[in-house]
Parts: sequence; C-alpha cells; structure tokens
Amino acid sequence: MDLQGFLLRARVLKLYRQALRAARKAPHDSRAELKQVIRQEMESNRDCKDRQKIRFLISEGTERLKGLTEMLGMQGHF
Repeated sequence: MDLQGFLLRARVLKLYRQALRAARKAPHDSRAELKQVIRQEMESNRDCKDRQKIRFLISEGTERLKGLTEMLGMQGHF
C-alpha cells in the first residue's frame, strides 16, 4: 500500500470511529440497529479499490454523519 492508500484508509477508519461514537449517543432502543447499519455500510464498500469512489464515499459518509449528529442534537441526545 502506498502513502495515498494509507492516508485514505486512515480517513475511512476515522469516519467509522466517529460514526460509532455518534451511535453511542442515540436512544438506547435504536442504538444497536444504528451500529448495525453503520457496519453494513462500511462492509458493503470494503473491497472498493477505486480511490475516487473512496473519496466520494468518505465525503458522503461525512455528510450523513453530520446529519445524524444534528438530528441527535435536536432530540437532546448530544
């Protein structure tokens, strides 16, 4: 793996950890389902080698995480 690949992998892992941390703040009854959805999304793109697509998925995931965080904040969970 070259430097670009290593840096992309680090960004993906960072996004995954941030999403799991946000899921911890969700209501208890929906927390497990949310974690499962996050894991499924990551697993479904695990074998992606196209760096442009990976960058797109990172930006899309970041936006979705931002929306989730805002929604949980409005509900008083953040």
